[in-house]
Amino acid sequence: MAFFRGSPADLLRQLKRMGINIEFEEVKAVRVIVEREDGGQLVFEEPDNVILFKMPGNATILQVMGKPKLVEAKAGKGEEKPEFTEEDVKLVAEQAGVSLEEARKALEETGGDIAAAIILLEERKKG
Repeated sequence: MAFFRGSPADLLRQLKRMGINIEFEEVKAVRVIVEREDGGQLVFEEPDNVILFKMPGNATILQVMGKPKLVEAKAGKGEEKPEFTEEDVKLVAEQAGVSLEEARKALEETGGDIAAAIILLEERKKG
């Protein structure tokens, strides 16, 4: 497979000669993350070059040049549950005057933030 050796502008000139008009935009990116179907990621830290090619018909090609780091999918793929203890659940239930189950659900919704869970439950009581 032969690769085009030249600048993006040179490539665009060649394509224009063939009747293909493409716009491009160089993106000053600090990090590019590609999330894979298996839950892993390709992370380009400080990529050398990132270019968006806008093709006819609203298609876009993203070209990222750099060295990606592979981040493997975590075991137990899926959403991570927020970390909180049963003591946290009891505290939220007591402070908000709700059942342990309601307190647990509020902690899950707020990512384990005790104060936010209490506020959420108080707001729900007000209707």
